[in-house]
Amino acid sequence: MSPGLVVAQALDPGRADVAAFIADVASRHAFEPGPLAATFAQVESKPAILQAIARPAERALTWTEYRAKFLTDRRIARGVAVHAQRRAELEQATRSSGVPAEVLLAIVGVETFYGENVGRYRVADALATLAFDYPPRSPFFRGELEQFLLMAREEKLDPLGPLGSYAGAMGIPQFMPTSFRKWAVDGDGDGVRDLWNDWADVFASVGNYLKVHGWEADRPVMLPADVTGADLAGFEFGKIGLPETVGSLRKRGIRFDSSLPDATPATVISLPVGFGNEYRVGFANFHAITRYNRSHLYASAVADLAQALAAAVAAPASTPPRPAR
Repeated sequence: MSPGLVVAQALDPGRADVAAFIADVASRHAFEPGPLAATFAQVESKPAILQAIARPAERALTWTEYRAKFLTDRRIARGVAVHAQRRAELEQATRSSGVPAEVLLAIVGVETFYGENVGRYRVADALATLAFDYPPRSPFFRGELEQFLLMAREEKLDPLGPLGSYAGAMGIPQFMPTSFRKWAVDGDGDGVRDLWNDWADVFASVGNYLKVHGWEADRPVMLPADVTGADLAGFEFGKIGLPETVGSLRKRGIRFDSSLPDATPATVISLPVGFGNEYRVGFANFHAITRYNRSHLYASAVADLAQALAAAVAAPASTPPRPAR
């Protein structure tokens, strides 16, 4: 186990740090201390969660390797099936957010394989373990634990019920509690925001998240770029953001096929492939996806999966049926 980690123990609501947290949350948010302590008495601090978060990072994948993990025939086929089953929910979310159905599908396809892998840990266990027994990020996870308790009360959920990832990400789209409270949406108007079972809520929430973070309807996510002979001096490829414009990139000599105005914010993404790099230009919609997960590889995989899903969904209508044998 990495240095600085506290050995996991059964969570004790009488522990000084836990008791102080319970008292603080109860005081500031009008929880009854007794029932809150009773809930914490049933929370478990799990060594497997500490081992998962402390696990050494995998070696950096090339774009080719990373893309191959998500652009599989099975993931595309499953996305097409979900599209057919949930067309009404997708269309409604697209109308309200401006985010195309294939992008909504691609997000949940990458995150949880369309809900097949939503996580196996109780969210309360995951967040409490990291809040009290993982010092490197304790403040962050205590904040998320507080938000989770508020969320459970607002949504009338048993706080010991919801399942998620080892880091406390929840449901089909893997929202953290803070994101849930801010941006989850009741897509079907039934008075509940259910990101585990209700696809209308899932797609509406993903669409709302991207819209709030700058999604621009009817604009591209990214485009292929040719940087041969371009001036790339001083450009920081790994940074998240849109430091350039369409016009400034063209002045650098970067070539890409777009009719967007010169003032359109943009960036260049360098994706490692083998012994070289693949280059693309990203726009506001690319940046919105990086707000979901701060990784250029992630956002590029979502963009490519969305493109593949759109093509696969359209294919049956344009491909004549094969004659029966």
